[in-house]
Amino acid sequence: MAEAGTGFLEQLKSCIVWSWTYLWTLWFFIMLFLVYILRVPLKINDNLTTVSMFLNTLTPKFYVALTGTSSLISGLILIFEWWYFRKYGTSFIEQVSVSHLRPLLGGVDNSAPSAASAANGDADSNRQSVSECKVWRNPLNLFRGAEYNRYTWVTGREPLTYYDMNLSAQDHQTFFTCDTDHLRPADAIMQKAWRERNPQARISAAHEALELNECATAYILLAEEEATTIVEAEKLFKQALKAGEGCYRRSQQLQHHGAQYEAQHRRDTNVLVYIKRRLAMCARKLGRTREAVKMMRDLMKEFPLLSMFNIHENLLEALLELQAYADVQAVLAKYDDISLPKSATICYTAALLKARAVSDKFSPEAASRRGLSTAEMNAVEAIHRAVEFNPHVPKYLLEMKSLILPPEHILKRGDSEAIAYAFFHLQHWKRVEGALNLLHCTWEGTFRMIPYPLEKGHLFYPYPICTETADRELLPSFHEVSVYPKKELPFFILFTAGLCSFTAMLALLTHQFPELMGVFAKAFLSTLFAPLNFVMEKVESILPSSLWHQLTRI
Repeated sequence: MAEAGTGFLEQLKSCIVWSWTYLWTLWFFIMLFLVYILRVPLKINDNLTTVSMFLNTLTPKFYVALTGTSSLISGLILIFEWWYFRKYGTSFIEQVSVSHLRPLLGGVDNSAPSAASAANGDADSNRQSVSECKVWRNPLNLFRGAEYNRYTWVTGREPLTYYDMNLSAQDHQTFFTCDTDHLRPADAIMQKAWRERNPQARISAAHEALELNECATAYILLAEEEATTIVEAEKLFKQALKAGEGCYRRSQQLQHHGAQYEAQHRRDTNVLVYIKRRLAMCARKLGRTREAVKMMRDLMKEFPLLSMFNIHENLLEALLELQAYADVQAVLAKYDDISLPKSATICYTAALLKARAVSDKFSPEAASRRGLSTAEMNAVEAIHRAVEFNPHVPKYLLEMKSLILPPEHILKRGDSEAIAYAFFHLQHWKRVEGALNLLHCTWEGTFRMIPYPLEKGHLFYPYPICTETADRELLPSFHEVSVYPKKELPFFILFTAGLCSFTAMLALLTHQFPELMGVFAKAFLSTLFAPLNFVMEKVESILPSSLWHQLTRI
């Protein structure tokens, strides 16, 4: 019985929801009809006459104040809506309507997948979307003390966000600590140092650890945060390398003696790889590019399984600086594989190499007359592939947007990755004659091949919708985040802008021409109610007078 009663209530509720969804016009006309029938007992005509007499006694100043207040309120709503849209990318009124009012009216939230759709694989697609919005360590991240802090000293701006630095702290705790650190006093101090928020407290802890022992991670922290030049950072990293190699050799001999020794060896391996990679980056920044290339190649041969550091992206940038394009092609042949994750560095470097073969003689006028050759078609397709992967990069390469210092973490296919790529690779595109001209002529053609709305991609997965939110967390507030696809202004911003302008114009006209606006208002209202009066007259002429009299008496 209880189940039958519950089923009946659910059916009744669904019927009511259906009636409100599809028969609202019928409800509206029924209510109008009832109001018209009951106009005599409700004294609607008398009340309307009283209201009209009251309105006629009002002076034009009242209407000026009324329209002016309406304009002010709608203007404040417009300012708030615009601020909310710029910060969060959506309309506040629309968000409240969808979240609170739509369920009350019986609407269904399309963003919430049903049980059937989840069973059909929506859960897998959601997991894929989350993985696409994973934040990665920037392979070419700068040094805090020698580069980021110098920018702060000169400009007074903070190039790193708290979210970005917090992710770096988590990375350091993952790579540079293990469960056995409490057994060694210096490592125990560094374990606490990586958790410190205050930079000076971290630096002091590193000096304290070095007083106890030659600690590789302490040298790393000082090289990253205390050194004010790349030369100083390189000296500290060389000291860290000496200490790190000793720890690595000792833990390598004991790694099979238990789980704790294996974890310690894994930590020492991460420390050693990090030190060697940063030493190679120091050599690259100091102009010793060939030495940097050799160090990176040796590191990739010695630790081929540690692909999480993406050392091949550092190698590609250094090889491009040497203009060793054959070696660049060899690296791409290994890492630009369908089974491996892509990046802006991989896609745009492949496009640069193909553009290099034709860009010096490319002319858009000649290409439009004779058509594209096979090599030019390959170059254009490579550019389209790169732009589809990350559509934010071309504006930075073409200097249509200003560059900032890249963050320590990037979001693949996002604005943060575009900044990190263009910051280091813009010079390589400029060095290839005509490459930027070819990019300028062809990159926008990519968007004609991508389906819109972006329900499916052309060569890659659909562009993730979460990039804007993550990029706003990674990039400083003074940078205008690039958004793709470009969002149109919400309806309520346009509506409030029109309402504010219209009421302000009415207030001004009423103040300047009160009599003329009064005549115009009366003419407008009479015209507005003319169709309703016409319908009422037709209804009275069609219905019998006796029936109409009985209905009004009811």
